[in-house]
Amino acid sequence: MSIDILTHDQVAQFLKDNPEFFSHNAELLSQINLAHPHSGQAISLGERQVLLLRDRARNLENKLKEFIQFAEENDAIGDKMHRLSIGLMRAKSLPAALESVYLSLTEQFAIPHVTLRVWSIGHELPEFSPVSEDIRVLTAGLAQPQCGADAPAEIRGWFGEGGSQLHSFALTPLRDENVEGLLVMASEDPRRFYPEMGTLYLNWLGELTSAAVSRFL
Repeated sequence: MSIDILTHDQVAQFLKDNPEFFSHNAELLSQINLAHPHSGQAISLGERQVLLLRDRARNLENKLKEFIQFAEENDAIGDKMHRLSIGLMRAKSLPAALESVYLSLTEQFAIPHVTLRVWSIGHELPEFSPVSEDIRVLTAGLAQPQCGADAPAEIRGWFGEGGSQLHSFALTPLRDENVEGLLVMASEDPRRFYPEMGTLYLNWLGELTSAAVSRFL
């Protein structure tokens, strides 16, 4: 006489289809022993279930902490963006607007190196110094800010002698009715600006800067 052996999947399916099984066989809960997931000691099925629920609760708690941290970080960035907006609205000249951008990014956002260039319109400020056609083509091709370790030698040159020591960059296009240019933020830290980072706030910085510069052109 042959004996059919149930597979693990069949047993699992039977328990799913018959949720009342352990209600009618409650004594099995104390008789079935499983290995503790950490110590390896034998524990009851009920104890294993409690451990599983604790692990799930711990994971949910960690995720909640992450969400709270992200929310707090976003609130802090939003506050800095608000203060930058106020500073740009109060600026009464182009040099004052540019200074507001630089101070906000270096002091509030703690970005060590910031510069920008605007072309197509003549002006005596360094920010309106000529740029090559390659930089204009590069900027025109940016649909959103570009972050990473690479930057053309010409852009590195905008930071003076220290440009060779910079290892991460955020290239943010400037576009408005009277403005076409590039806002560049840089750091010696290669992890400060990386390709996978979000660009929402960088986009906003570019839009705010473009609108502020456009007011005085």
